[in-house]
Amino acid sequence: MFPHHREREQPIFSTRAHVFQIDPTTKRNWIPASKHAVTVSFFYDANRNVYRIISVGGTKAIINCTVTPSMTFTKTSQKFGQWADSRANTVYGLGFATEQQLHQFSEKFKEVKDAARLAREKSQDKELANTALTIAAPQFSQSPPVMCVNGPEDKLFRSQSADITLSSEKERIKKMLSEGSICELNLEAELFTLQDSNTKLVAALHEANANVEQWKKQLAAYQGETERLREQVADLEAHVGQGPSDLLKDELTQSLEELEALLKAKDEEIHILQSKKADYHEMEHDRDEAIRRLRELEMRNSELERRIQNTEQNLSNSLEDRDRMDSEIQRAIEILDIKIFDLNDLRQSMVKLIDK
Repeated sequence: MFPHHREREQPIFSTRAHVFQIDPTTKRNWIPASKHAVTVSFFYDANRNVYRIISVGGTKAIINCTVTPSMTFTKTSQKFGQWADSRANTVYGLGFATEQQLHQFSEKFKEVKDAARLAREKSQDKELANTALTIAAPQFSQSPPVMCVNGPEDKLFRSQSADITLSSEKERIKKMLSEGSICELNLEAELFTLQDSNTKLVAALHEANANVEQWKKQLAAYQGETERLREQVADLEAHVGQGPSDLLKDELTQSLEELEALLKAKDEEIHILQSKKADYHEMEHDRDEAIRRLRELEMRNSELERRIQNTEQNLSNSLEDRDRMDSEIQRAIEILDIKIFDLNDLRQSMVKLIDK
């Protein structure tokens, strides 16, 4: 069994874009696959020698496409491009923020498609070679030709795999360095959205509370009016005869029913406002969670800045030490030049003395 880390795919290129899929019914309209811009990455599997385009939104895979030599990425506008995936029976569309991002993705798509074509041709050549060797095996008892056929190709494949792994590691390090700032920007945008929603909910809550107080006053007034009308009905029944009081009683009963219906409607509105208040509390919880995550990121950024400052200080100290060593070496060279000059004069003087 091979180790797990050799089986995992390595990212070789990443960008951010809005992802769309073609409508399967009309085949004309685009359906958004993500609400916001997401990360779209090219991955390389060194074991299977295949390339894939992968994009994940939350916990759902939006794009999972294996790149084949027959695929073509088409630019349909200045910031939009598309390609067809016959295996998934769909067409993917990507909307970029700038033309440069679209150009970079298009060039990387062509590069990966050419690499996939070379990998397929190499695989086919190996299969043909293995087939030919298998057919020829009963006629020869020795196996060195097999090593002669496959040896250079295996070395070339291992060399290409090492180069791709090295470039993948560099891309992964760049991605790790940029993920912190991207997450911070996303959290800040989410925090601003939550604060805006919070402001709107607070205003709505204040308005609702004012309306509730007003409705409570109206309700108390209606209840007092109802009690007063009931007392009038009781007094009329006790003091007035049977004839005209029946008509008045019917009118009062109708008024009471209308008031009760109005009270019931106001109670339902009060329940609706109370349910909205519960949603407001949930939004407050989400806002607090976003603030907590933002503070954690700020702490991480502070730590990274501190480490960068320490590294810069160490680098500055190293440069000062090197400059100091250079000046000392230069001074030693000057002293040696003077000594050499003095020795040269001394030699000439001795030669003159010997000649005399």
